[in-house]
Amino acid sequence: MVDAQPDTGRLEAGQHLLPARVYYEDTDFTGVVYHANYLRFFERGRSEYLRVMGTPPGQPDWGAFAVIRAEVDFRAPARIHDALLVRTAFTGMKGPRLNFEQTVERGGVVLCAAKIVAVAIHADGRARRPSAAELSHWERHRAPPPATP
Repeated sequence: MVDAQPDTGRLEAGQHLLPARVYYEDTDFTGVVYHANYLRFFERGRSEYLRVMGTPPGQPDWGAFAVIRAEVDFRAPARIHDALLVRTAFTGMKGPRLNFEQTVERGGVVLCAAKIVAVAIHADGRARRPSAAELSHWERHRAPPPATP
């Protein structure tokens, strides 16, 4: 029996890349991805990024995170059966805030882009400052700044 594991994506050039497919459940009656479902693609991208970093969601040592801000730019529709790429970059932190930039792409074309802010939280939901170990871990995974011409 084969122990098949779902694809968790890969790290490349300081970003996490997660292949995704558009299923019927992701679309509206016209076969176009429903706008709110892009947030689900982004959540999967961040969750798998954490897993690849060695900090899977819900791991007691690292606590939990909650999204407090999502700025989303819808550029073009994804359609049923499309093969997508969810790109996630950790761009830095300030206090308890973790900043991410994410895109959903098809064939190298950005269909949707987002800036996401999440906070580290205690079990009761209150924001908390990440530990020194967490800060060090996250800084090792910060995306490099874009090259300037």
